[in-house]
Amino acid sequence: MASLYTLSISLLFSLALCSLVAVSKANLLNDIDITWGDQRGKILNGGQLLTLSLDKFSGSGFQSKNEYLLGRVDMQIKLVEGNSAGTVTTYYLSSQGATHDEIDFEFLGNVSGEPYVLHTNVFSQGKGNREQQFYLWFDPTKAFHTYSIVWNEQRIIFMVDNIPIRVFNNLESMGVPFPNKQPMRLYSSLWNADDWATRGGLVKTDWSKAPFTAYYRNFNANACIWKGSGSSCDSSKAGAGGFQAGAWQTQSLDANGRNRLRWVQKKFMIYNYCTDVKRFPQGLPMECKGSRF
Repeated sequence: MASLYTLSISLLFSLALCSLVAVSKANLLNDIDITWGDQRGKILNGGQLLTLSLDKFSGSGFQSKNEYLLGRVDMQIKLVEGNSAGTVTTYYLSSQGATHDEIDFEFLGNVSGEPYVLHTNVFSQGKGNREQQFYLWFDPTKAFHTYSIVWNEQRIIFMVDNIPIRVFNNLESMGVPFPNKQPMRLYSSLWNADDWATRGGLVKTDWSKAPFTAYYRNFNANACIWKGSGSSCDSSKAGAGGFQAGAWQTQSLDANGRNRLRWVQKKFMIYNYCTDVKRFPQGLPMECKGSRF
């Protein structure tokens, strides 16, 4: 068995490699629509950069042009720098309606020098309450980092710089709803939530620091595009719509991935609904009884 020292060196080396990933030339003009914010959201540099801003009057947001039903979605994001207390930057997949599905990254701002909180959640058929929260092992405001959702029939994997931080497995056989029937768009927004976002609402947004700005680039969706009556991944449409078959379709965690997940959850997880027995006095949710991998 590898020593803890050897494992730590391996993990740090992997982190360094992630920071050297080549920048792709994805054009956001082809994939993204700014949907609200009255010019506070902008696509710049010929589609190579997107910014969302928040001031005292409004935030801003965007959505993907396409809907997806299973796939892998990646985006590089650089979060609001400095005193971001009270702000929330979201990045998530979602369908619409009262019984919607949703796969969430939410970044909860903090005062200068204090870490962001990365909040994750999974909704299926309108039911969420599956929160896990983390600190990050780097400052997410100093450089771009890649945030990924792997979504296949077997599981959902949340990843940061290609390092898994959370897995939500398909346990439909045990009666746990899984989001695999409703197509979802990618959404992102930057908005004021100082009634709850930082220390439960105790720390308010400092509007003297506005406008607050988050930055996005290199969106990639290797995913099944939904076109109203079917998916680009249907066997009858294989090869259409630019879809590329990929490892995401059956992706799971190998031994290295499980070690990385253990490392993140041991060192950086700050809340896990699956251990909150006070919240669930009648017993923890069914999915909490399965493997975290």
